[in-house]
Amino acid sequence: MNVRIVQFPKISDPRGNLTFLQNPEQIPFEIKRVFWTYDVPGGEIRGGHAYKHQKEIIIALSGSFDVVITNVSGEQQRFQLNRSYFGLYLPPKTWRHMENFSTNSLGLHLSSEHYSKEDYIYNLEEL
Repeated sequence: MNVRIVQFPKISDPRGNLTFLQNPEQIPFEIKRVFWTYDVPGGEIRGGHAYKHQKEIIIALSGSFDVVITNVSGEQQRFQLNRSYFGLYLPPKTWRHMENFSTNSLGLHLSSEHYSKEDYIYNLEEL
């Protein structure tokens, strides 16, 4: 499965909208870890790695930021996340970094694996 935008259900209501996630309808893996990024100072970059085994979905719950995917030949693909009912699916061995964070952005990360330092790839040439 390739990098792709995943659309989540959006229930519109004049009192405020609601979006939900359920396995396996919206998430193509069992969620084993959840973390979020926030208070990222202007101009900072997060990420800059890939995972050997972990699958991930990244959602901008609030604000916006860009996820930049780089393949081994150096070609880049940019995804701007700015709606809480869209997520970006990243399969294993996908090199990424996040940048261009808006003020008060909040990024939610859903992961298929528990944290393991050994699962991280910090050198693009190792993909």
